Amino acid sequence: MSGQFQGRQVYFAGDLRSAVGGAMRPGVATQQVAAHPYARLTGSRARDRRGRVIVRPPAPPVQPRLADKELSHTIRDLVPESQAYVDLMRFERKVDSTIMRKRLEIQEALKRTPKKKGTLRISITHQFFLSQTMISPEEGVGGLESSWELKIEGRLLKDSTEPPTDSLTPEPKLSSFLKCLAIELDRDMYGPDKHLMEWRRSTHTQETDGFQVRRTGDQPVKCKAFLTLESQPPRYRLDARLGRLLGVHTDTRPGVVNALWTYVKTHKLQDPNECDHINCDASLQQIFAISRMKFCDIPHLLQGLLHPPDPVVINHLISNDAYDRPRVACYDIEVDVDSSIKQNMNSFLLSAASQQEIALLETKIQDIIQAINKSKTKREFFRRFAQSPLGFIHQWLISQNKDLKTMKDVTGCSEEERQGEYYNMPWAQEAVYRYFYSKVQQKRGELEKALGIHNN
Repeated sequence: MSGQFQGRQVYFAGDLRSAVGGAMRPGVATQQVAAHPYARLTGSRARDRRGRVIVRPPAPPVQPRLADKELSHTIRDLVPESQAYVDLMRFERKVDSTIMRKRLEIQEALKRTPKKKGTLRISITHQFFLSQTMISPEEGVGGLESSWELKIEGRLLKDSTEPPTDSLTPEPKLSSFLKCLAIELDRDMYGPDKHLMEWRRSTHTQETDGFQVRRTGDQPVKCKAFLTLESQPPRYRLDARLGRLLGVHTDTRPGVVNALWTYVKTHKLQDPNECDHINCDASLQQIFAISRMKFCDIPHLLQGLLHPPDPVVINHLISNDAYDRPRVACYDIEVDVDSSIKQNMNSFLLSAASQQEIALLETKIQDIIQAINKSKTKREFFRRFAQSPLGFIHQWLISQNKDLKTMKDVTGCSEEERQGEYYNMPWAQEAVYRYFYSKVQQKRGELEKALGIHNN
């Protein structure tokens, strides 16, 4: 791409390679590019007109194509042993197709992998401390101040029936099971501003193994820990009437729809004439306040009947007899965890070590095939030269002459123009007339310009 800048033709920084390396008329664009400051800047760094550095990102690596690894039929005929390589390429395509199909199957299976129940052990530890404090800084009078510390930690208990997992797989941390954690202390002791501590999960949350609270005081403190469990997909608590009707307390949205559909089939509430409609019985009419509904309206009608699940509430007493050693209380909570099979499938999909090794081997194969093709070209060159040295050199000079004229943008055929019959052809007389007419017009223009004559 070229443009006009201060009355002369220049090339932008992104086009230096095409401008310098392409076919150009001598003395025209080459001199301008060489004189321009952009011509001295190469590589990934350049400067604009104001001297600011332009950093170009590195070009992405070129992926080897399948055609770059194929052997031509000429090489196969010359080297019969190359058929083994062709068979290996055919087998590789089958393996790649199988691996790709299995990857897609695993990705689909991960969406349907059921959860299993696991046990999350919550450990609540508290301890009182005595620390030296300064009561009167002017007089230097000191005293002892009591404080306590509360720690909430958790770990997932391993199931003995599960196969051992990979040692490189990290153990899930406590915060990965929680959506929200709130600790409520005695309001009368700590007031309305300091009696409640809350942690909520966000998009930038860093997983942690535990939580810690420290407060001053020497009296026993009653506290409550509210743990809202994280679940994927989200689970909801059903409305009391709908939960009693379906026999479900907490479930995912697809699970609730499936339970409702089971109820409809069991009680034969589907309209026989319009299969996409449900005739509500007395129980459904009391819940949804309608006598007839469509299947596609069920998710919308369930929105007001699905509520956030109830948190797990743990009542704990921080007793003041724990000065000598910490007091520990343990609680077991049932949580949904992924099976080890899903973890293994995820690690298989995310593993990139084998892919990098395969990419290196692909590059080596491509380089070897290119070297073989170059050797084939050299062999063909010398074979044709050995068969007819004079004819080969003649044809080779003609080919090089054509390439040279293409590079210099020269028209005509110099080899034909050397023969006298070339100028006795029918078009030669018309060409002479046109040549002399153009020369007369050129001289006429120069004369009019010298005499100052302007033709309107």
